[in-house]
Parts: sequence; C-alpha cells; structure tokens
Amino acid sequence: MEAFFAWINGIIWSNALIALCLGAGLWFSFRTRFMQVRGFAEMCRLTVTGQKSDAGVSSFQALAISMAGRMGIGNIAGVATAIAYGGPGAVFWMWVMGFLGASTSYIECTLAQIYKEKDAEGRYRGGPAYYIEKAMGLKWYAVAFAVATVVATGLLLPGVQANAIADSATNVLCGAGACEAVGGAGALKLWIGLGVAAVLALIIFGGIKRIATFAEVVVPFMALAFILMAVIVMIANAGKVPAMFADIFSSAFGAHAAFGAIIGQAVAWGVKRGIYANEAGQGTGPHAAAAAEVSHPAKQGYVQAFAIYFDTMLVCTSTAFLLLSTGMYNTFKAVTENGQQALVAIVEGVPGVQPSEGAQFTQAAVESVLPGWGAGFVALALFFFAFTTIMAYYYMAETNLTYLAGVKKTHPLATLLLRLGIIGMVVFGAYHNAAMAWTLGDIGVGLMAWLNVIAILILQKPALLALRDYERQKKLGLDPVFDPEALGIRNADFWKARG
Repeated sequence: MEAFFAWINGIIWSNALIALCLGAGLWFSFRTRFMQVRGFAEMCRLTVTGQKSDAGVSSFQALAISMAGRMGIGNIAGVATAIAYGGPGAVFWMWVMGFLGASTSYIECTLAQIYKEKDAEGRYRGGPAYYIEKAMGLKWYAVAFAVATVVATGLLLPGVQANAIADSATNVLCGAGACEAVGGAGALKLWIGLGVAAVLALIIFGGIKRIATFAEVVVPFMALAFILMAVIVMIANAGKVPAMFADIFSSAFGAHAAFGAIIGQAVAWGVKRGIYANEAGQGTGPHAAAAAEVSHPAKQGYVQAFAIYFDTMLVCTSTAFLLLSTGMYNTFKAVTENGQQALVAIVEGVPGVQPSEGAQFTQAAVESVLPGWGAGFVALALFFFAFTTIMAYYYMAETNLTYLAGVKKTHPLATLLLRLGIIGMVVFGAYHNAAMAWTLGDIGVGLMAWLNVIAILILQKPALLALRDYERQKKLGLDPVFDPEALGIRNADFWKARG
C-alpha cells in the first residue's frame, strides 16, 4: 500500500508541477508589477487595520487563520526534510518560492474576496471552488476542487501534523522514561494522538469564531518565540554563519563540491517544501481570506501576500539557520544498488535520523546550544504550529463542504462526519509511521495545487483589475471601496448587492 501511494505521489509531484508553481509565481510577479516589493509598506499597514463583523472576521484574524494553516510542520520538519534531500541549496529555492509566491497569494486571495458569498447562516464563505464556478462557469471543475480539498484537508493532511507532534513529543518523553511507563513508544504516540484529538474536538465544535480567536492569540506568540530561539542559537554559533550562507548559495546552483550532484533535488525539494510551508498557490489561503470584513478585495490580497513573507522569510528561514549554523542536519543522495534505490549520506550531522523525521533535526540543533530543554522547547513549538494548522484544515474542509451543499444549509450529519473524520485521522497519523504520513500529505497538497494554479492562471484578470483600482483610489487619497460593475467584473454578487 505504501508503495502505491508513493507511486501516486511521484506522478503528482512531477517536474511539471514544480515548473508550473515557479512559472506562475514569476508570471504573477510581472503582471502585478512586483506588488510584493512595491506594496510592502501597504501590506504591513493593512495587516493591523480593519474591523470584524457578525458575518466576517477582521483582516488580522483572517491573517491569523491563514497563518495557522501555513505555519505547520512544514516550517520545522519540512525545512529539515528539504535540506535532507536537497542540501543547503534547497533553502535558497524556498526563498525564491516565497518571494514569487507572494504575488500568487495576492491573486488567489483577492479572487476569493471578489467572489465570496454568505452561507445559510450568514457567514462569509469563499475560496477556489467559489471563484472557479463564478468566474469560469465550470461547475464540475469547482466541485472537483471542493471534493479534493475536503479529502486533502479533512483526511490526508491532518495526519502529517499529528505525526510530527507525536514524534517530537515522544522523542522528549521517552528520554524521561515515559515510554516504559505506557508500554513503549508506539503506545505513547497513540496516547498523544488521543490527547490532541480531544483538544481539537473542543475547538472545532465551536466554529470559525472560536478558531479565529484561538489563532490570533497563539499564532503570533508561537512564531515570535521560535524566531527568538533561532536568533539565540545563531548568536551562539556566529562564527559559522558566513560559511552557512556560502553553503546555501553555492549548493543552490551546483557549485558546491559535496552538493553539486543534487542541484536538481535542491530545486525540487525547495519548491515542494516551500509550497508545503507557505501554501502559495495551493488554494488553502483563499478560504480564510474570503472570511475577512474589508471594503475592497485587494486589501486582503495585500495581507495574504504579507503572510507568505512572514512564513517563508522569517519562520522557515529561522529553522534553516538553526540546522545549518549548528551542523545538525543530514543530506542524502539516492543511488541504485542491485536494482534497488537506496539513500547514501553526503552529510550526517545527526546519525540515525531519517529525512521523514525532520523535527528531530531541529530538536538536536536547539539541544546542542541549550542542552536539557532545547528538545522540549521545539516539541512545544511544534505542537502549537501543527495544532493550529489542523484547526485551519478543518475550517477549509468545512468551507468546501458548505460549497457542495449549495444554497442549502450543510446537513448536520455531513458536518459531524467531517469532524469525526479529521479527529480520527489525527489519531491515525500520530500512531502511523512518518514516511506514510508525509506521502499522504504531499498527495493532498499536490492535488490542490494542480487544480488551483491552473485556475488562477486562467482567472487572473479580475484580481489584476482590483489591484489597479485599489492603487488608483489610494492615489486620490481615498479609503478604497470596491465596485465590480465599474470594473466590468461579472458575478461578484456579494459586492453588487452591497452596493
């Protein structure tokens, strides 16, 4: 079964998807005239302004929800995995994906705002399924995305996050003798999975408002604490920082003696884990963006573009610097021996740890500077990163379930089954092996990315019109207000009714 899923993953994550994601980011950067550079100050301003309402959340709360989805294990374990397969050069390609991905995020999140609507309970809903149907007129395509998203965020992706929580916590607790007390590491992981599932149930049964309230408090705190830890570790290893940057840039272009042979892997894994971490183009961010209360769709586009910067340039980079400055990372290359593929270590800073066990590299890095409690700090940070991501996944799955229900209120049984499904997958993922969890997660991310990136390449025009309209009104000294009919944008029913 694992070999079958690995085969499916290889098809989805072919070089074509990597080229599509990089190409789309570059195209949108040119089409928006690099709004991620020109509009950086506006991104920062809009992030902390705006009001919430009974129907929607504030811009900052929408950012917090989307950041809760973006800032999962991809920021800790995923970065370590990218370095394990692609070497230090993968970090550079993550930066490239983050820079280009900011414009991609603007396009998809602005589209989500333009074509959002109110559900049967009066709450804002939106996302790729909504803008695919309204702007493209292809109901079957929209349904395909909605089904893929319910499966991916409701079943495939939560297990990856839960597995990382269980793996990092077990690494700490077993050292304290907890494994023997409960009957082994496997039993401890099961208990951890059940505990996470119980806390998750308390949150998701409270709905979007409770998720937003929890996320806006936890997300900034956990991100800043982790970044501060990375700074402390880098100061302690200040002498190694110049060599670290040299390794990143030389291996990114195949100039490094040790990592030159895996330059293709550096690009592939940098892009792959970059998308996994910041979710630009994946189609997850637009769900939270649509829930924001704003006067103009471009406002939330700017805010969500900033989210990519924060996620990739600060949080992911912090993890990369932790690993590379301390030397606590492994890098492998694939070789064929007797007809079988095997991994051979190029660098082995943490002997015995496999690429799929990425959190353990970060724990080892912090532990090398702060022995005795570094691994525990990373386990706690990873719990908050991963747990808030699982909450965001539930919201995305619920939004697409609402879309599939149409004008009717989602059947309570369908919502209950979704909640039980995501809770069950948390327990399953915590207990199952890491390689399988990552494979299922990659399939989910890749499937959504294929469907969404193609859609936004076709549908980019309304988002670009909204950007120009926003900039025009700002030059006139106005607080921009959106009028889709004046811009020739059709089927933006919510904004038309708002007048």
